[in-house]
Amino acid sequence: MPSIPSPIASAAPINHPLPREGDRGEGQLITPRKRRRMVAIAGGGPTGMALALALHHYGIPAEIFEARTHAEVRQDARVLALSDGSRQILEWLDTWPQHAATSIQRIHISHRGALGRTLLRASEMDVQSLGWVLPAEELITTLETAISHAGIVYHEQKKVGAGKTADFALTAWAEGAVHDTDPVHDVTAHDYAQHAVLCQTHTAQPHHHIAWERFTEEGPVALLPLGNAYAVVLTCAATDAARITALSDADFLALLQQRFGARHRFTSVTPRENFPLGLRYRQQTVAERQVWLGNAAQTLHPVAGQGFNLALRDVWELARTLHHTPDPGSAQLLATYAKHRQLDRRGAIGFTHALIHIFASTFPPVRHARGMGLLALDLFPPLKDFVARRMIFGARAW
Repeated sequence: MPSIPSPIASAAPINHPLPREGDRGEGQLITPRKRRRMVAIAGGGPTGMALALALHHYGIPAEIFEARTHAEVRQDARVLALSDGSRQILEWLDTWPQHAATSIQRIHISHRGALGRTLLRASEMDVQSLGWVLPAEELITTLETAISHAGIVYHEQKKVGAGKTADFALTAWAEGAVHDTDPVHDVTAHDYAQHAVLCQTHTAQPHHHIAWERFTEEGPVALLPLGNAYAVVLTCAATDAARITALSDADFLALLQQRFGARHRFTSVTPRENFPLGLRYRQQTVAERQVWLGNAAQTLHPVAGQGFNLALRDVWELARTLHHTPDPGSAQLLATYAKHRQLDRRGAIGFTHALIHIFASTFPPVRHARGMGLLALDLFPPLKDFVARRMIFGARAW
């Protein structure tokens, strides 16, 4: 499930300022020799901070380099939809903001205008929750506090220069999206000619911790329970994005009602934002003493919410692969990491890409086949269990 914006105000600054290079005592100065055994993390957002903490857990020193200020990082208006597997990773890091998370107990998947639907239940999967929805700012604040307590140095308004990567044992690129003009590796790209329109809405009835994924010919519509409201991701053609975003509240609610159907009655909506959707991923995620993870390795369509969950699995696998190594930039270890991540990332890329193409088709035989597929998924528990666990745990479910 996707990351979407929230009108919730930015979190207050953390009580403990993040350590900076000048904060070290005289006996803790990092010499050039020591620096060459460290990991430089480019990106001080959630992925970069999670990686720094995971490496710290295994005794690997790291420093974070973030081009923005701390205040700008905290002003993240997204809402994150996390799998229960991601909750487990964040609990391992002692950074799970339980108080801010809304549980998803059921996921209802359907296709407008066709028979068949699937209902996934946490109670059938033997997990606490199928997923969790929370404001990104809450997770960022929790991660920042943990970074401070661990004494990990965080450089704000500072980048890792292209010519400075040799100063470190390893440079981990953990911020920004994949670009078509990547100078290091070949990039595969696909433009879906779609935008996601993002907002929050209230409904006449409580959400009862149910998330909805509703496929339509115009694109999928997702409703994610957040507090006592729903976070909305409405996909539309790129040519319609500006018009739909600018609709009055009443007109947008009418459009959302038409797209979603009668299972909920929408009563209010927040201002809308939109962003383009596409698929971009690096063929190779490692190079000499460099690694790319999260959105810097693969930028996915938000359907089925694989993006940040995939990033946290990247973090977990990289830290586990490098645990207690004297050389975190070892070519052999990086090759091992890339090999272990290949199945999960390729699976997530293929899964999201296939969903968009299968459910976008208006060819009648395809429409009937996918309706039968949803029905079969609901009636065949082993297959439903497999799909649910793949979404929750990634390739670890296999």
